[in-house]
Amino acid sequence: MPRIALFALVVCLLAVVAAVVSFVEGSFLGIVWVLIAGITSNMTWFYVRKARMEKAASRPSGSA
Repeated sequence: MPRIALFALVVCLLAVVAAVVSFVEGSFLGIVWVLIAGITSNMTWFYVRKARMEKAASRPSGSA
């Protein structure tokens, strides 16, 4: 897993925890944390897929 995808995943998990804590405390600021979690989740998938596609493109073609 690329390093940037790992960082995005960590931020996503921390945002989810922050959202849960906000909602438990009765604050609607958790909505912002949910949005941040969604964005970082998409970033994680994007960078993982990008790395997989680059890895597949760098492989040599099948034998002749």
